[in-house]
Amino acid sequence: MSALPRFSMSVDDGHPLDLRMADLLQSHGIKATFYLPMMNQEGTPVLSSASMRELAQAFEVGSHTRSHRFLNTLHGSEAWREIVDGKQQLQDQLGEEVAGFCYPGGRYQYLHKLQVRSAGFRYARTTQNLRIDLEFPLFEMPTTAQFYPHTRSVFLRNFISQRHWGKRSAALGASLAAEDWLIRLHALLDLAIAQGGVFHLWCHSIDIEKLQLWDQLDAFLSRVARQIGTEQRVYNRDLIAASAAVSTADGSQQSAVKEINVNAFQAGEFKREESDAN
Repeated sequence: MSALPRFSMSVDDGHPLDLRMADLLQSHGIKATFYLPMMNQEGTPVLSSASMRELAQAFEVGSHTRSHRFLNTLHGSEAWREIVDGKQQLQDQLGEEVAGFCYPGGRYQYLHKLQVRSAGFRYARTTQNLRIDLEFPLFEMPTTAQFYPHTRSVFLRNFISQRHWGKRSAALGASLAAEDWLIRLHALLDLAIAQGGVFHLWCHSIDIEKLQLWDQLDAFLSRVARQIGTEQRVYNRDLIAASAAVSTADGSQQSAVKEINVNAFQAGEFKREESDAN
């Protein structure tokens, strides 16, 4: 008998429309993890301190750096400050620990995984798509799909660039079967349910507003609520525990990210690149 499927959702960038997203999610009994920067260097508004605290009362909240800067464009010391200050300032606002981190734009290097761990985070999420399995490293949590009208060519291009092809090939086949992007998302959900996997959906609230996709998202979440039980709708942090259980059960080990000296970060000494940028 296959395992029960899981559903997890991420909402990135901390736009004020995240409060509307929160209302929609709660109407369907869907858990989600919101990744919040303290400001957005692109000029997009972010949630107020009071709104951040309101959100954290009902959902998991993670960090998205201090000012939403792509880490792979920064010197090592700048990236370190973005990661550390983003965590500390968010914790100061919420009055509680923040365990999860999301790489802005999905862009990072090997150094940044080390920094995120040494900053005290317990896991980090990427933008790698087409994953419905639970076998992933703590600081490279993948996703299944973004709620966005991507073309099939985007799925194919991302498949080629984002590695782990063996674990993503079945989802690629499902995503290429139809021209309509919503049909592709439903096909990916069908696959996750059939295989007892995890469907990890992510989005930006501002994209949903700009493209007027609220009704479509409402309908998709309604289907999730009908087909995936309440206990199987989980936060991103819950996927870490599930992933660890899978690793223990099959005797495999997740790749470790070693600790390194903070001074090495500030000197920018680590140069090995490893990115999930899309």
